[in-house]
Amino acid sequence: MENLFSINDNKNMAIALKIAKHGKYGVHANPMVGCVITKNNKIIAKGWHQEFGKEHAEINALKQINYQAKGTTLYSTLEPCSHQGKTQSCAKKIIDAKVKNLIIATTDPNPLVNGKGIAKLKEAGIKVKVGLLENQAIELNCGFFKRMQTGLPFVTCKIAASLDAKTSMSSKESKWITSEESREDVQKLRAQNQAIMTGSDTILADNPSMTVRLKNINVTPLRVVIDSNNKIKNKKLNIFSANAPTIVFNKDNAKSNQSGKLDLKQILLTLGKKGINNVLLEAGPNLIGAMLELNLIDKFVIYKAPIIMGSSANSMINIAIDKMQDKINIDITDITKIGNDIKITGKLKK
Repeated sequence: MENLFSINDNKNMAIALKIAKHGKYGVHANPMVGCVITKNNKIIAKGWHQEFGKEHAEINALKQINYQAKGTTLYSTLEPCSHQGKTQSCAKKIIDAKVKNLIIATTDPNPLVNGKGIAKLKEAGIKVKVGLLENQAIELNCGFFKRMQTGLPFVTCKIAASLDAKTSMSSKESKWITSEESREDVQKLRAQNQAIMTGSDTILADNPSMTVRLKNINVTPLRVVIDSNNKIKNKKLNIFSANAPTIVFNKDNAKSNQSGKLDLKQILLTLGKKGINNVLLEAGPNLIGAMLELNLIDKFVIYKAPIIMGSSANSMINIAIDKMQDKINIDITDITKIGNDIKITGKLKK
C-alpha cells in the first residue's frame, strides 16, 4: 500500500487530516473531513467540512478555484459522497470540475456511500487511489465509524480522581479534586461530544449543569440522565436549565434488563438513531462500572490530581473482578500534564 503513494502524497494527506479537525465543534452527526487540491505538486486550494448541513470539504475547496480543476489531484480524508442529501453530491462536483487524480484516505462506512462514490468517480475516468493514512482517518472519526457499523455511539468516560483513585469523600463531597486547568480542559472535551451522559445519583448529589462553558464556542450537547429508579422529580434542577436539551431515561420510556436496571445498550442505540456519534460519560462509580461491565465504554480520559483522599473515600469504578485473568486492559495512548494534574488517555482493549 505504501508504495502506491509518494512523499508528497503523504504530506498533502497529512495536511488534509489536520484541517479536518477544524470541524470538530460543528459537524455533529457528520464526519470531520479535510480536502487539499494540488496542481503541478503545489497546493492551490484547501477546505474542510465546517458545519452540519452545510457544504462538504471537497466543495469548499473546489469553490476556491471556481470549480476549475482540470489536471489537478484532489486529496480527501473520506470517500466523497455520491448522493444528494442536505448538500449536493461531492462526487458529481468533482467530476464536473474535471479533477484528474483523486487520493482518498478511507472509504465512507455510511451505507448511502460505502464505495458508491469511488465507483462513480472511476466510471468518469478519474484515477482513484484509496488507503493513504487510512488508520489516522478512521481514528479521526471513530464515533462516526462506530455508529455506522454498529448503531452505537463511541463512548468516552471522563473521570477526575486522586492519586489513590478516589472520586469523592464518603459524604459524596467532590469539589474540587482537580485543578482549574483540568476543569477547563474538560469543557473542551465536552464540546467535542454530542451528548453528555450521567446518572441520577450524580444529579442529586452535585446538581451539575452539564453544559459547555467556553468562550467563542457555542455548542449544546444533549444531556442524558440514567434514572433507573425514577429518582429525578425536581424540574428545577440545573440539568433542566434552558441552555441545553435534556433526556431523562427511566422505566417509563426505556427498556429494563432482567435485573430491573435500564438496558444501557438500548439507550445508546436510541442515541445512535438520533445521529449521535460521540457520548461523554461523566458519572459516578456505579454507572461507570455498569457500562464497563457491558463493554460499552471505548475510551477513558482520567485526570489524576496530586492528592490522597484515603480509604473511606469512594473509588473511581464499582465493578466486581475476582481473578487477575479477568482484569480489564487499557491501552494508554497519551499522558499529559495539565496544571498540577496528569491527564491519562487510554482505549479499552477489545
